[in-house]
Amino acid sequence: MQGDFLQETYEGGLKGVVRRRVEEFLSRQGLRYDKGIQYTVVLYDRQGEVAATGSLEKNVLKCIAVDEKWRGEGLTATVVSALLSQAFQQNRQHLFLFTKPRNKQMFLEFGFYEISRTEDILLMENKKDGIDSFVASLRRGQGSQGAVVANCNPFTLGHRYLIEQAAKACDTLHLFVLSEDASLFPADVRMELVKKGTAHLPNVLVHPTSDYLISSATFPTYFLKEEQIEKGAGGQLDLVVFGQHFAPALDIRCRFVGQEPFSPITALYNKQMQEILPRFGIQVVEIPRKEEGGAAISASRVRALLAEGKMDEVRALVPDTTWEFLQSPAGQDIARKAGESR
Repeated sequence: MQGDFLQETYEGGLKGVVRRRVEEFLSRQGLRYDKGIQYTVVLYDRQGEVAATGSLEKNVLKCIAVDEKWRGEGLTATVVSALLSQAFQQNRQHLFLFTKPRNKQMFLEFGFYEISRTEDILLMENKKDGIDSFVASLRRGQGSQGAVVANCNPFTLGHRYLIEQAAKACDTLHLFVLSEDASLFPADVRMELVKKGTAHLPNVLVHPTSDYLISSATFPTYFLKEEQIEKGAGGQLDLVVFGQHFAPALDIRCRFVGQEPFSPITALYNKQMQEILPRFGIQVVEIPRKEEGGAAISASRVRALLAEGKMDEVRALVPDTTWEFLQSPAGQDIARKAGESR
């Protein structure tokens, strides 16, 4: 016992009765238990009821809540301390936290600082000016400046077409490649394929996103394609982060995006982009998809063909640089993993 409360910790996603009870508890607090959670702390009162809880997904603290009747008892500190201890044991030093905007002052006391917020969500990190320091480290461009944010899993002729069209429309194009390692093609491979695939475009600056754009911290549901985005909150927060921090620092006035006929999540994200980014003085330009064989080229189509071993069809959808990688031992290993995941 810790005082009048029993503390239990759970590795991996919750299951069974514990999950149901935590989900019901969070629902009463206006929160939702997220897929992808890897560690959870639960405090139970003397009657065995959930009094407080919090979870960790990679380097993100989330789903933190305390029953109203137990507020003021220091339970938040107990939960957050346990989550921080677990994160540090995993050598995760740079941490993010999701909470309600009304809780900002509470988490300032734990050493977290605001990044951005929507009406319902506040995103914080444990580095003061962390995001602004990261953006300040990126290369600057000249003249009119635009941006593309892409996963490139892998880099296709469709990506190259989008980037070429965007690069023609501005003096400098900032190309952000997702740093999150939650895709078939690892982050370092995707970055290298993008750099090689755009080397012929002198006005394109290729950047990583770190944890700040389309990541587990800013847009976790992006990587759970089967999930529906409740109220679009994940995508909204990510776009506010871009509009508040990246765009003004790099003088980005236009963001280019490809039309999305396949992924409902990405299509919704594009719609949100049209609604949110103009508030920050950023024009959104949607570019039609490049087609091959009467169908739009997409990375998902390439991955499906890899899984089926249809390399001749893959060849028609990717640039030489991506094809050369796919012929390498590392590329063949990824193709094999795609087939095993079918």
